[in-house]
Amino acid sequence: MSSLLPVALGVLVGLLRLPALLRNPRDPLLRSVAALLVTATGLFFFAAVPVIRKVNALTGVPNLAAPLVYCMLMAYAGAGLVLVINWRGGEPVRIRRATRCCIGAFGAVCLVLLVLFGLGSAPAERVRDFDTHYAGTPYIREMIVLYLVVHTASALLMSALCRRWLREVSGELRVGLALLVVGYSLMICFDACKFAAIGARWAGLDWDYLSTETARPFGAASASFIAVGCGLPLVVQRLRRPWRDWVRYRRLGPLSRLVGGISSTTVSVPLLSPVGVHRLHRESAIHDGLLTLNPYFDLGLRERVRTAALADGAADGHDAAASADAAMIVAAVDALRDDPQRRVIADSRAFKEGTSEHHDLVRISRSLYLSPAAAGAGSSTEREHA
Repeated sequence: MSSLLPVALGVLVGLLRLPALLRNPRDPLLRSVAALLVTATGLFFFAAVPVIRKVNALTGVPNLAAPLVYCMLMAYAGAGLVLVINWRGGEPVRIRRATRCCIGAFGAVCLVLLVLFGLGSAPAERVRDFDTHYAGTPYIREMIVLYLVVHTASALLMSALCRRWLREVSGELRVGLALLVVGYSLMICFDACKFAAIGARWAGLDWDYLSTETARPFGAASASFIAVGCGLPLVVQRLRRPWRDWVRYRRLGPLSRLVGGISSTTVSVPLLSPVGVHRLHRESAIHDGLLTLNPYFDLGLRERVRTAALADGAADGHDAAASADAAMIVAAVDALRDDPQRRVIADSRAFKEGTSEHHDLVRISRSLYLSPAAAGAGSSTEREHA
């Protein structure tokens, strides 16, 4: 059961990154993330007791699953280092060289692990306590110590790199790195439990529970934190654009309701279209409405409202300009309603430059929502000067 959560998280994050990887199969960062998720998921899948028994039974070699799991663990550790190398960026040549060195080093360790297993003798199948049961067996002992030393060294290095990088970044990347630090710290705890149990065996003591019971939850929690830490920044980056589109779409609501339906050229979009499409459609409808209202704009009214807003202590010049634009637009809408024959439009010969469509539409919409009284004052001022 402890293996189920990291496997599920690995599969979930992998599925979230699959579309981007299919679009950019040669992107080294995406490939390194995929490699880490695949090795993490494969590690906890093959480390499950039923799978260990199945591998041993299918191959006919007692305990062959042990070096295979160790090799998966080395691949997982190497994939983490490769991810950080690509994540930090730099000169492509240096990144490729460091990546090749990392893959070569961990590949060599995997080869040595298999050779040591072949030289040793482990005839009795041990699906839970292989490390401690064979801690004194020649060659098998060296294999176990080698994988633990390399695994601990990589966890210490990853933790140090992430801690150092943590001071240089912010936002979701900082959160992801913090989760990675926690994950690799838990991985060090996993290795410490293994070392303690093996050392106790060498001393003639029985601390096997540290390896069989205590270490496994540390490993599962470590993989979960690392999977989330790797996936979170990438998922947030993917969702940031739709979220920004949605926020802008919502903030443009008051202005859209005021002028969005004025132009007859506005077309509808399917309800299930992406939020970015709806945002563009709303902006287009607002611009079309403002173009229709352009002949009715009273720039003098706009200047009077802006001056009054500044005199009343508006937050800054931008807010005062937005309030003035909002008042002018409301007055223009009222004027358009009072001109059903569109005579002003027919008589218009010039576009009034410097009007609302060149300003921040979100600020204008926000002004309509937060300061309806100011917009109403603009409308009443327009009627006074009519």
